[in-house]
Amino acid sequence: MSNVENHILKDDSKNELITDRVFVREYLDKIPLNRQLSDQENADHESKIIALLIEKNTALIAHYYTDPLLQALADKTDGCVADSLEMARFGSTTSASSLMVCGVKFMGETAKILSPDKTVLMPTLEATCSLDIGCPIETFSAYCDQHSDHKVVVYANTSAEVKARADWVVTSAIAVAVVEHLLDQGEKIIWAPDKHLGRYIQNKLGAVGDDILLWDGACIVHEEFKLKALEDMKHLYPDAAVLAHPESPLAILNAADTVGSTTQIINAAVRRPEQKFIVATDSGIFYKLQQAAPEKEFIMAPTSGEGATCRSCAQCPWMGMNTLQNLYESLLEGSNEIHVDPKLGEQAMMPLQRMLDFKLIN
Repeated sequence: MSNVENHILKDDSKNELITDRVFVREYLDKIPLNRQLSDQENADHESKIIALLIEKNTALIAHYYTDPLLQALADKTDGCVADSLEMARFGSTTSASSLMVCGVKFMGETAKILSPDKTVLMPTLEATCSLDIGCPIETFSAYCDQHSDHKVVVYANTSAEVKARADWVVTSAIAVAVVEHLLDQGEKIIWAPDKHLGRYIQNKLGAVGDDILLWDGACIVHEEFKLKALEDMKHLYPDAAVLAHPESPLAILNAADTVGSTTQIINAAVRRPEQKFIVATDSGIFYKLQQAAPEKEFIMAPTSGEGATCRSCAQCPWMGMNTLQNLYESLLEGSNEIHVDPKLGEQAMMPLQRMLDFKLIN
């Protein structure tokens, strides 16, 4: 089987989980253990960071899955806590001349693509994503060339190079709508990189055959949620509604009361009448969930492992690489700057702009 075919979802029984692949394990093995700072050390770092943000005219932007300390600091400094697209859009509209993006590398790249004239920094450039590294541009581009009659639709969780190769970039919030729009126009689709979100789209739209070809990628956090464990938890909390991100396996999504993006999950927690929720996504979202609905109870959905056997324990290890300490150091030194080749950025902006325009009219 060729390298290209190895990345394409054919039959689950013949495909290893992406979390078990060598190239993902190698990245995970590189992640250093962060020393836990004392409350006083955290407070000292916060005060220094606030001063530097003002001095350097920098906006602090944090993803929902980062450490609650970072999210709280972004809120405190009138920055932004959001999903990857809203992070980038905030960066393009703020008057700040520099952006500090707390998240994983593709988020910094997207911010730079939307704000090419701004300096974009990150606490670390080592924070990546299993979806991103599981979709290398050379292999993906070769597959697209083999299926040149298909429109290429990629998830936001991809590199600048993969975005530039695509016809469309989408977020989980509008993925179904965009693909439905293209299918209605008679187009066939290559979907990448998340196979679970892709399968969810297929299921929602009733797509068959090669209408939607799926790349074989997965998020190491969401892939851990298992139906049997979730059913057991639902027996413990029969009055709880299940909120699930569509990067989760289809069995989890079929058992959920609400399936949606991070922002949609937060909105559902506020809107739904239930007082308890089992949440199948990264535990970092609990900061905003508890902020949005403080009177409600949120319970983490069980993952496939416990203790030492758990691959992520519902927490992205790469998101966890963002800390107050390396945020302070990056701001102080102006280090970990994101660079995107201007020509590549222009190419990647085209499918991103299609998404932005689609959201405006739908």
